[in-house]
Amino acid sequence: MAVQVIVEGSSSSPQQWQLTFVMAVLVPLLLLLLARKRRAGKSWSSKKGRRVLLHLPPGPPRLPILGNLHQLGALPHQSLRELARRHGPVMLLRLGSVPTLVVTSADAAREVMKARDADCCSRPDTPGARRLSYDHKDVAISPYGDYWREMRKLFVVEFLSARRVRAADYAREAEVGDDDDCIVHVLPS
Repeated sequence: MAVQVIVEGSSSSPQQWQLTFVMAVLVPLLLLLLARKRRAGKSWSSKKGRRVLLHLPPGPPRLPILGNLHQLGALPHQSLRELARRHGPVMLLRLGSVPTLVVTSADAAREVMKARDADCCSRPDTPGARRLSYDHKDVAISPYGDYWREMRKLFVVEFLSARRVRAADYAREAEVGDDDDCIVHVLPS
């Protein structure tokens, strides 16, 4: 004796599932691609509540998550040389999600280091660095700016002054003495 259960509204065919898949996955993907195509060539930055158009150097096309990592290959220096031949001595690569300016000529590097040093000398703001340095309160990880300059002055005066260095002489000599003993035990004569 077989019992047949019929549930109302659940008679969906495979074609209906395919249509649902297309509508749920492919249509938003298509809209995303169209939006990116529309914004191609324009990069925006937000500074103090206003949007500023950035004029970024050219670079090779990239993949959404990997960026340009797939183009570096086993020998990155040769891959960068080939990319520089195609895109010029200054190009913008995305290494993962991090925008990276690549400069491949001495003249362009001189220009970047002299004229644009304040734009290039800061470290990127990453969540890991922010958390490790207690919201960038550390001298080693904090971004370049007024706070960093003041902390660096304080660090040099308090920890690297001649008086402080001389005060730690005994500890350095003890460590060097311990290291000498270890070397003598490892390498017998």
